[in-house]
Amino acid sequence: MILRVSRYRPGVDAEPVFQDYEVPDRDDWAILDALNHIKDTVDGTLSFRWSCRMGICGSCGMTVNGEPKLTCGTFLTDFTGPVTVEPLRGFAVIRDLVVDIDPFLANLSKVTPWLVREGEEPASEFAQTPEQLEAYKQYSMCINCMLCYSACPVYVLNPDFLGPAAIALAQRYNLDSRDMGDRFDVLSSEEGVWGCTFVGECTSACPKHVDPAEAIQRYKLTAALRSVLPFSRRRS
Repeated sequence: MILRVSRYRPGVDAEPVFQDYEVPDRDDWAILDALNHIKDTVDGTLSFRWSCRMGICGSCGMTVNGEPKLTCGTFLTDFTGPVTVEPLRGFAVIRDLVVDIDPFLANLSKVTPWLVREGEEPASEFAQTPEQLEAYKQYSMCINCMLCYSACPVYVLNPDFLGPAAIALAQRYNLDSRDMGDRFDVLSSEEGVWGCTFVGECTSACPKHVDPAEAIQRYKLTAALRSVLPFSRRRS
């Protein structure tokens, strides 16, 4: 199998170029296995991110034949011809397949992605019913792989857009019965939910079935109701 890999060396290359590598066409190899084979036995200068190899850490996201994918869960057997591997789109390339994730992390921090409480800490843990857990569980499955950002045409054109994962994570806490935070100002801003044109590619790209498109549309309703009824409940 031929892997056509995007290569970029800062200070040396004016722009990314493609380099072809021949790798064993093994039935049990993911794209990440093929990249590690290249790194270990063919070209040690190839740079890319990976960690767990189990679809949990989210660090091995790349563009595979034009689509954002976790390379640990995308297999050589899924393809019949050369496989093109590029960095995630919408992010500045640091080197080869490694992209700058600082803007993504900055967007995450804007939505206060933690439980916000007011008053004294309780003497015991906050118990939740199964129904209360189910309200936000779907959105808690996000692994911050950034595939939804790479698939989102809005974010690619406007990096100031909060993006699907950040908004879905905000909803994870908005819908948590233990949270007392108020994320209205950041989510209802021009760079928040109203920047989304509801293409839905973020949901299609998500490997954990989080459905960030649904999270965005749900909060649009919340923001609209709150604009009309300022004292309406924030959870929806």
